[in-house]
Amino acid sequence: MRDKTYISFDWALKRLLRDKANFDVLEGFLSTLLGTTINIHRLLESESNKDRDDSKMNRVDILAENTEGELLLIEVQGESEFAYFQRILFGASKLVTEYIDSGKNYENVKKVYSINIVYFDLGQGKDFVYHGKTEFRGVHYDDVLRLSSFQQQKFGVDEVYKLYPEYYILKVNDFNRWSKVPIEQWIYFLSTSEIPEDADAPGLKEARQKLLFTKMSREEQEAYRRYIDDRVILADQIYTARGEGKLEGRAEGRAEGRAEGRAEGLAEGLAEGQAQGRKEALLESARKMKSLGVDINIIRSATGLSENDIAEL
Repeated sequence: MRDKTYISFDWALKRLLRDKANFDVLEGFLSTLLGTTINIHRLLESESNKDRDDSKMNRVDILAENTEGELLLIEVQGESEFAYFQRILFGASKLVTEYIDSGKNYENVKKVYSINIVYFDLGQGKDFVYHGKTEFRGVHYDDVLRLSSFQQQKFGVDEVYKLYPEYYILKVNDFNRWSKVPIEQWIYFLSTSEIPEDADAPGLKEARQKLLFTKMSREEQEAYRRYIDDRVILADQIYTARGEGKLEGRAEGRAEGRAEGRAEGLAEGLAEGQAQGRKEALLESARKMKSLGVDINIIRSATGLSENDIAEL
């Protein structure tokens, strides 16, 4: 690997950014996203972010507490998941109940930020950064319900939504536009694992120094190489499968397409049999890649399969 190779953010989140010496990278990212200065006090453990032994899992998360006592759950999700909206709701709600001691007043409920970095097309929308918050709006007068002066003084916030969990969804797949806007610089890094020399967003300067492949220990370098090699090998297998699929498809199309058709719908003979055979070969390779936790975008790029096809495997 070249000297300026940076490790992917999910790998960094799992291995390097849990070190207090590297908190400044996370703090820069969070400060840029939330638009306020974030200082991490400590990392926490919960049922929402139990560490996984399988380094090939295509999901990783980390739970931090800032100096204000607020909880920040950062999750990277590579595989498509149709109920992902419900899962982030569950994760934030679970933190609300986990981090309040029995018998404490409700005013002690902790503020939760759920930050989700997804590498698949979640829902329908043109933007790449979405922010969700709770707001109570009048049915008749369309006014927003606000805190009283006493509540503002007691809770230390000026809006009701600041008491509730807030959600951020960053859809970073296929984002390849470099920009001088700090959050777009972060999205670019999350998408490409590249940090141009003129990057000046908070945290990226530190990331340029600390997330270099050459800065890792020999053991970590070997682990990361295996991680990358798995994806290269699997991608090669997919391209091979494409060629084999064409041959298998022709044979199956002749034998089964002219007769009564394949059980899966090969009623159109040679042409459709060829296509089905090729798709089955690709599905089998995609199934193997998915079981190893390969990013869905890599699978999609290598096979040409749709996200729905891959999600159903």
